[in-house]
Amino acid sequence: MVLKRDAASLEGRVAVVTGGGSGIGRGIALGFAEFGARVAIWERDADTATAAAHECGGLACVTDVRDPEQVDAALATTIETLGVPTILVNNAGGVFWSGILDTSPGGWDALIRSNLTHVLLCTQRVARAMTAADVGGSIVNVTSIEGTRAAPGYGAYAAAKAGVVNFTKTAALELAPHGIRVNALAPDVTATEGLAGLAPEGWEERTGHNIPMARVGHVDEMAGAAVFLASELSTYVTGQTLHVDGGTSAAGGWYHHPDDGHYVLGAGV
Repeated sequence: MVLKRDAASLEGRVAVVTGGGSGIGRGIALGFAEFGARVAIWERDADTATAAAHECGGLACVTDVRDPEQVDAALATTIETLGVPTILVNNAGGVFWSGILDTSPGGWDALIRSNLTHVLLCTQRVARAMTAADVGGSIVNVTSIEGTRAAPGYGAYAAAKAGVVNFTKTAALELAPHGIRVNALAPDVTATEGLAGLAPEGWEERTGHNIPMARVGHVDEMAGAAVFLASELSTYVTGQTLHVDGGTSAAGGWYHHPDDGHYVLGAGV
């Protein structure tokens, strides 16, 4: 088999992106549309869902992906309007500070539901549709670098994201006989509109000292990795977590010293 340049094309494919109204999800949705996919945005914020769908010429499904009935309804609407999805990106999630000594059962449950439970729910529903139509497909779960390292103050979030990494491996094995590949993307700091609105001036330059590539990531770089995993460029890749993080996961504690740029082991700022 000779690799063809159109292996990156998503023409004729239907893609679902959860949490696709803003940030990384929106970037991935726009990237998919650029490569020819018809995109359904599953997003609980009606305004951002509609805006993102308009940008990518897709379908807005106002959906809380933590709710099984809403997921079922969104999937039915997607199939009726666009066709059976052959691409799913489980991107929805949320985080808040929750130290181990202060985490309540309710707070723990909220973070697990927001970052892990819906991954099972959406994967299960969409994979059932894929298998019923005998079309195969690609599922991409957005986890985080916090799923593979300690995260003081964010234990529940990190546990959920670690769960996504392991769930990705198990789902890959179970779904492989059905022609469905399952992989994950693990970003570090990625510049989004939400982060830009909260971070102090100069945060990107300061944060860059902590990243081997000396800068924060961009949503388009996450989109590029998602297109790779969704397309025929990665037909033999499954069960993997791809770190789109500028080298942070590889660094293992090494940082650029802010004065001279040389690597030091320890805090870089």
